[in-house]
Amino acid sequence: MAYRFEKIVNKNQVDQFHQFPLEIYRNYPNWIPPFRFEIEQIFDPQKNPFFEEGECERYLMFDGDRLVARFAVMNHKKKDDQFTSKTGGFGFVEIINSQTVANAMIKFIGRWHQERGYEAFRGPINFSENDNYWGLLVENFDEPPIYGMFYHPQYYRDLLEKTGAEKLDDHWSYKRYFSDPLPERLVKITDRIESRDSVELRPIDLNNIEDDAEAIRNIYNEAWSNQDISEREEEFTELTRETVEQMISKLKRIMIPDSVLIASVNGEPASFIVCIPDLNELSDETGGKLKWWHFLKLLFFKKRATRLRTIVFGTLPKYRKMGLEALVFVRGIQMTKKAAPKLKFLEGAWVSEKNWLMQRSLEALGCFHHKTHRTYHWKIDTE
Repeated sequence: MAYRFEKIVNKNQVDQFHQFPLEIYRNYPNWIPPFRFEIEQIFDPQKNPFFEEGECERYLMFDGDRLVARFAVMNHKKKDDQFTSKTGGFGFVEIINSQTVANAMIKFIGRWHQERGYEAFRGPINFSENDNYWGLLVENFDEPPIYGMFYHPQYYRDLLEKTGAEKLDDHWSYKRYFSDPLPERLVKITDRIESRDSVELRPIDLNNIEDDAEAIRNIYNEAWSNQDISEREEEFTELTRETVEQMISKLKRIMIPDSVLIASVNGEPASFIVCIPDLNELSDETGGKLKWWHFLKLLFFKKRATRLRTIVFGTLPKYRKMGLEALVFVRGIQMTKKAAPKLKFLEGAWVSEKNWLMQRSLEALGCFHHKTHRTYHWKIDTE
């Protein structure tokens, strides 16, 4: 059976790219569409710095006149060079329940990479940082997705695994209810840490947000490039100034300052945590759109949000084992609960199954593993 692949180059095709999931998820009440404008920024060379060292194309796949799949194919030198074999990627896949369609799609993706000198590819991934829109949901289909995380039908896993996919990595999401008490022992420890004259903890300064964002970027880059678990370092990509600036402009309107904390030691920013209200609650109300008349909703959103997502965190290596991670997490929970009493739970996403250290830390805080997103690896058939 011959399928037709159309490279997305015009507005009508972009509309089809976003409308197709509406057909797929018609009978999946837990699905929430991501914001369309945010997805489009990923594929805009003027707004996504990954295009400076990479390539990304989107495709629609047709069986006759019927749209049967959509996806994006991508490569990026820094990310791809982390692997022994030159390994590209694909993502943003949506597909009907057909193994022949899945097989043809994966074959096309393989050819696309092979023409560019690649030996393998992985996915689903994002043509951006790996904290958002990455991985295939393989566990817990009974809850809606948190902001930046995909929801998928269960049959996606079956389709992809029957195309010769091998598991590359699992990433876990952790959940914690605000109504659950914090472990008393942990609260006493953090009280003792914060009482030290050398330690200062404060919320992000929205009037000085650029400087605070740069401090967070510096901590993140040093912390995640020098990890206690060496296997995790190979997945690190430096957070650029451009990426941080984009994050600030996108999130500053909905930030709860008490959920974005910076801990300093002797005046040096040393540890941080960034959490934001779950924007998927708003996207669910607007159908993934954000028009000018929705900005009133956005303005008051953080006061009525019921879910919180942990976006990113980190501690400078030289200050590890001081308990600063526990300090920003515990105080973040306490201060956020007070500032936004309607919040019901927080969800921390993107914890690698390899990262036992972070798993233990989150479990000590009363968090529990409740979702899994998986990335796969395909070797390209050269015959």
